[in-house]
Amino acid sequence: MLSLSGCVVDLVPVDASGWDDWFASPHEAEVARDQAGRSGLHVLGVGFAATDVRGLLADMADGGWDASAGSLPERLTRRENLPDSGHRRLGFELVGFDSGSWHTWICIGNLVTDVHQATGVQPGPSGLIQDEQDARRAAQWLTDSGLGDPKVFLWAAALLTDTPRATLQSEE
Repeated sequence: MLSLSGCVVDLVPVDASGWDDWFASPHEAEVARDQAGRSGLHVLGVGFAATDVRGLLADMADGGWDASAGSLPERLTRRENLPDSGHRRLGFELVGFDSGSWHTWICIGNLVTDVHQATGVQPGPSGLIQDEQDARRAAQWLTDSGLGDPKVFLWAAALLTDTPRATLQSEE
């Protein structure tokens, strides 16, 4: 299973407080992963559509995440929201922000079933949606439905990519 949510997979935090789980580069993530003795963890790139950034920034600000230099909101503001073209596209995950952490549709109730029944969209074997339009349509339906409440109000389709470095272990 691939995910950017700590409710589905283990994450290595950027700092000891665990507040910002977003590394500035794949290399920085690899170093932190190796120093934590977690070589089995996969380093992923995460990107959001430019049209979703404004809503995500507002949602993160409401949740108390400030836009200090180097933080995810600050990088999104600078439009550093798309992985490099050298990354292999893995698929899209429906995610939402809640008071300092990210949730995926897979970890809250029966959202996968609800979305599938309403839209026909469902995740593939890795837990990701392969088609961007399907993912965006499902995220919009989930936001409009209010079914993520009380944890998540705004859902977005996050593109997950594999880092191009050959040193990473493949997903098991």
